[in-house]
Amino acid sequence: MNEKCGVVGISLADREAARPLYYSLYALQHRGQESAGIVTHDGFQQHEHVEMGLVGDAFDSDDLDALSGSNGIGHVRYPTAGSVNACCAQPFSVSFKSGSLGLAHNGNLVNTEEVRDELASLGHAFTSSGDTEVIAHDLARNLLEEDLVRAVKSTMDRIHGSYSLTIMHDETVLGVRDPQGNRPLVLGELDDGYVIASESATIDTLDGELIRDVEPGELIVLKPDGSGYDSYQLFDLEKTAHCFFEHVYFARPDSIIDEKLVYEVRRDLGRKLWEESGIETDVVMPVPDSGRSFASGYAEAAAEDGARTEFAEGLMKNRYVGRTFIMPTQDERERAVRLKLNPIKSTIEGRSVTLIDDSIVRGTTSTQLVELLRDAGAEEIHVRIGSPKIIAPCYLGIDMASRDELIAADRTTEDIREAIGADSLSYLSIESITEALDNDYDELCLGCVTGEYPYDVEGEKTDRDVSRPAIGEQPSAD
Repeated sequence: MNEKCGVVGISLADREAARPLYYSLYALQHRGQESAGIVTHDGFQQHEHVEMGLVGDAFDSDDLDALSGSNGIGHVRYPTAGSVNACCAQPFSVSFKSGSLGLAHNGNLVNTEEVRDELASLGHAFTSSGDTEVIAHDLARNLLEEDLVRAVKSTMDRIHGSYSLTIMHDETVLGVRDPQGNRPLVLGELDDGYVIASESATIDTLDGELIRDVEPGELIVLKPDGSGYDSYQLFDLEKTAHCFFEHVYFARPDSIIDEKLVYEVRRDLGRKLWEESGIETDVVMPVPDSGRSFASGYAEAAAEDGARTEFAEGLMKNRYVGRTFIMPTQDERERAVRLKLNPIKSTIEGRSVTLIDDSIVRGTTSTQLVELLRDAGAEEIHVRIGSPKIIAPCYLGIDMASRDELIAADRTTEDIREAIGADSLSYLSIESITEALDNDYDELCLGCVTGEYPYDVEGEKTDRDVSRPAIGEQPSAD
């Protein structure tokens, strides 16, 4: 499985880009905590600084001062492909006859080895195990023979999978979104330039204005002087494959992705969760922070139906502990749950509780949270999940565990309820996901909840027009 990351590219009129890029990476920190990097160009040469660790640890003032130039790209990385070390940190840079090239990638190719082998046979030497270097080498090769737009088109013809890219060719910044739009990418305007980023929260951080999403299959070329941009629709496929899990979990709730505010989507999913499987309890509480928007919508819908259910915070979060979802080992994840969350007994003791979260992946967190609530005196614990059951891995850019680690891969809902120790358990249907996102089934990537993928993935079903579960059904071992 490959990278789930954040990318940004900026072109400004008359000021250095390093600090706006640095602030942008802070806005995208939730998308990757392993490494951070910035590449700039001053019109004469390329400058780069890439380090392991969080954004605040990867850069100091001197590092930013050395990144001269009004154009640049940046990247935060969480590794799901390639090694967990500095050689796979991004942006990835190469120098060649036609100039310099920097590339930042969010997504995952499914034909990496094929393209790597082909390039290696032509004499390309690789220094990392990630797929980003493969994209960079292929693009550099095409730039030797074609102009910028044609070179990008040739690379897009060759690579397959999910990708949102920010690219720097000499002092020109580009943004590219894969033909099915699997990973998010947006375009924004600043007072003195333009920005391309994984999420609109980046644009807000820079006090800019969101223009629109970059379209699937579109290339955006920012003018180096910050005066505008050019758009090239290189592919125009009939069907998209937007990742629904961006809206459920990964994106910031204040971001707008594919013209939808993530916070409102999650609230709508919470309302649908009440409609499908609501149960009146003394209190509704979210798993912070991932379940808060869902719980808000759920509680509001419950109140409208006359349910005497209180919305309250029942778990206090230690914000100095990282996300258990993206910790690399099972032991670390289990320890982090206890470090991260502590029950508020006055909310819980002697009461029936509905606990709402966005998803269950391995089941470790859910099991320990139910134990925490039991220990705090909860009389009943009903778990409601704002997404369908995750039954298959993600091969397209989210680190979601192997099939053997997924608790729902071969278990019924009742099996999972028993495993986590809840009194009841319900998941949201696929139908509600499509309704909340206002997309048809075939416009979304639902591979992790159906086992059917929009790209050829070895050993997996890939034909999205056959063997499809009926809308509203939950594909599983049930």
